[in-house]
Amino acid sequence: MSPRTLSLHLALTPGIGGRTVARVIARNELLGRTATQFLNLAPEVWREEYRLTVKATEALRVADRAVTEASEREFAVLGLTWITAADAHFPARLEEFDPDPPGVLFLYGNLKLLDADTFCVLGSRGTTPSGLEKIEQLAEEGVLAGEVVVAGHDRPEYQRAAIVPLRWGAPRILCLDRGMYDVLGRDLKNEAFRAARLWRYEFDPRTDLVISPFRPSAGYHGINNQLRDRLVAGISTRIDIVHLSPGGNMDKLAKLALKCQRKLRVPADSPLITAGAEPLP
Repeated sequence: MSPRTLSLHLALTPGIGGRTVARVIARNELLGRTATQFLNLAPEVWREEYRLTVKATEALRVADRAVTEASEREFAVLGLTWITAADAHFPARLEEFDPDPPGVLFLYGNLKLLDADTFCVLGSRGTTPSGLEKIEQLAEEGVLAGEVVVAGHDRPEYQRAAIVPLRWGAPRILCLDRGMYDVLGRDLKNEAFRAARLWRYEFDPRTDLVISPFRPSAGYHGINNQLRDRLVAGISTRIDIVHLSPGGNMDKLAKLALKCQRKLRVPADSPLITAGAEPLP
């Protein structure tokens, strides 16, 4: 088994998170230990040297390597790929932004967009109708300026931004709070949400990119949205926030942006202006 296949084997094993995957791959490289040698270690070594939990150790012990190899072949046919935080081409701007970035990202579509000038337009839950219109307006301004919008797929605040590029035939990056199969279908051909299907009947991987920090078959769980939001903001060169609730998730993202000196624009009456943010136009 190659190190890359091992990273997929670990990522697909229930109970093993992305950071653990990156830690295992990095330690194997440091020790010169092959993937096969790692898998043949005693479970006690996994726990002591690699800090795997008891649950993760047991799951890895019984994980079927043949299933991973079949998944790898399926991914190759679909064009689905993955990267770990131990890979040299892991998004640098995400690591700069997030003190605890996901250790594994599953990617489908136009990978060149990871190097593009990107932006996101965010809003806390319950953004007003006028706020949603503002999101759409700012998204259109960015798209027409040649920037690539980054958005989620399952909240009105994200959908209003994500639909704008479809009108102009422009690219976009969608970050998911669940696995790709759950959103795009098993063949990865579905558009991500209903309103988008009015503009395009199926997803176009030549134009767009979808990123998920969750296994392709994973469903949604309660805290997934927070990881999705950090991913959206983390890979965006500029962050616009139309509405943020004090102490809420968007407020936390804004403070992370200021800390890493990421360009941040917020409403003119926000106290974050005095902390270094710019006012929204």
